[in-house]
Amino acid sequence: MLEPTIPRRALIWPPVVDAIRAAAADDEDVYIVGGAVRDAYLHRPLHDLDLATSGDGRPLARRIANAFDGAYYPLDAERGVGRALIRWEDAQLTVDTARFRGPDLLTDLQKRDFTLNAMAVRLIGDLQAVIDPLGGLADLDARRLRRCGEDSIASDPVRALRAVRTSAAYGLLIDPATRQDIKTHAPRLASASPERVRDEFFHILDGKRPATALETLNRLGLLAPVVPETTAMQDAQQGPPHQFDVWRHTLVTVERLDALLRVFSQQRDDDLTANLQLGVIAFSLQHLQAHLQAHLAQHWPNNRTHRALLVLAALLHDAGKPATRSVDDEGRVHFYQHEHVGAELAEQRAAALRLSNDETARLLTIVQHHMRPHWLSTRATLSARASYRFWRDTGPAGVDVCLLSMADYLATFGIMLDQTAWIAYLEMQQTLLNRYFLEYETAIAPPPLITGRDLLQHFQLEPEPLIGTILESVREAQVTGDVSTREEALDWVQRFLDASS
Repeated sequence: MLEPTIPRRALIWPPVVDAIRAAAADDEDVYIVGGAVRDAYLHRPLHDLDLATSGDGRPLARRIANAFDGAYYPLDAERGVGRALIRWEDAQLTVDTARFRGPDLLTDLQKRDFTLNAMAVRLIGDLQAVIDPLGGLADLDARRLRRCGEDSIASDPVRALRAVRTSAAYGLLIDPATRQDIKTHAPRLASASPERVRDEFFHILDGKRPATALETLNRLGLLAPVVPETTAMQDAQQGPPHQFDVWRHTLVTVERLDALLRVFSQQRDDDLTANLQLGVIAFSLQHLQAHLQAHLAQHWPNNRTHRALLVLAALLHDAGKPATRSVDDEGRVHFYQHEHVGAELAEQRAAALRLSNDETARLLTIVQHHMRPHWLSTRATLSARASYRFWRDTGPAGVDVCLLSMADYLATFGIMLDQTAWIAYLEMQQTLLNRYFLEYETAIAPPPLITGRDLLQHFQLEPEPLIGTILESVREAQVTGDVSTREEALDWVQRFLDASS
């Protein structure tokens, strides 16, 4: 029998656990396992709950769902796994119940990934008594991530990605034996389930310090099987004004983007804005903070976050540079059309990661257009026509392009950043974003003055692609103030047709 331990610090359980205990119908052979025990010990919020039992877990999941008027899902009949989705204090909690992975609780814990996830607490019992046969509590106290056994990574290579994610999320060092196993089995990620790899990778992109996590993945040999485009980046040197090669520049871009997104977070750390570069961003775009927060709050299929997709775009934004690198007669380095090559690579990577069509389209658009704010900033003023064409070509992805380009700008110049030029660059970005969020109906999508039917009837045109071209020309003329009435629009079309004939 496994003897429980009373740890040195109290476990903190939210009230919902007591309510679940009441719904378990005094079943004494049910244990809270995995991350919930770890987070209770670390005094972190509970987001989901895993329960393990000697019997079929599905009836228990159904009882819990019924007790909370929640939803029940039988997940795996062979393994006896059920899921209850319940509401508690305006939040949704996922409760998964499963039969032991083996004949008893000890075997179940030994088959888990890392020791900090291999602890248990009896549900109907003392919630301060932790069953910890593998030393998870000691590892947490030592801030150490350690595999449960010699075959933990070998039996499931996706756990190698989870090791990096967990290490970054909890500030843990991966112990040497676990690190060696990760390096040994990293190549097997290429043959693992693409969906599972994607989900773990997106958790990393959405987590704390994504740049540090990406660098760790690279050093452990885990990044190339997931995003092979990063390998060529590490050999691509750049010229001024760049401070780093393509790979280091990419990591700094991800780091700056992460900081920038935290500036607009509802839980913003005010210490961030003490940084002059970020403080100027916060000041310039403060009036758009609610709009930017709403934009970043969107989710993609299977609850993948928009933040993770944007960080992936940052990782791939210069993926086309290695293939397009050239050096002219004066020794200057160029990457002509790298954004278009990068968009093709991003589309291929999205397919390999099994992203949805909408995610793929968004990712491709961000990468393909990430240079446009830089080009716009070289003009004396941002014209109505230029901003209209930017938003016409990018749509909502243009917001992501603006955010990425700001991070890209900071990563490019680094400590050589000219503050006057940076402020001017942000003024251009402010105008661009103002026109999208605050002036959309006048600067981007004005009410139509004429329709395709008008063109067919008034000018006796045939239905053809030219109709769309003409309407687009009129819409652009509206934005620039060249036409403002139906009569002026018709006159504009007449001049357009005369010039085309």
